[in-house]
Amino acid sequence: MARKNKFTRRGFFPIIGSSLLIPFIGKAQSEPDQINEDDYQILLKPDGTSVKVKKSTLNQSKVVKKNISNSTFLKWTGKKV
Repeated sequence: MARKNKFTRRGFFPIIGSSLLIPFIGKAQSEPDQINEDDYQILLKPDGTSVKVKKSTLNQSKVVKKNISNSTFLKWTGKKV
């Protein structure tokens, strides 16, 4: 027995449902706002890990003492030499 009517409700509803998802496909493919890498600088912490810091924060920071040695800096931060 061949089917006379190929457009049944069971075959038609998935087409309607998938057509409702078309507007969301365009938004899913858009790229999110990327962080500009030029606005950040990577610095090393005393334990050797790295940290990203905004350059504007570095420009606003206050220099306590210039040209100190690593051992003096570690003593100043409270780390053992």
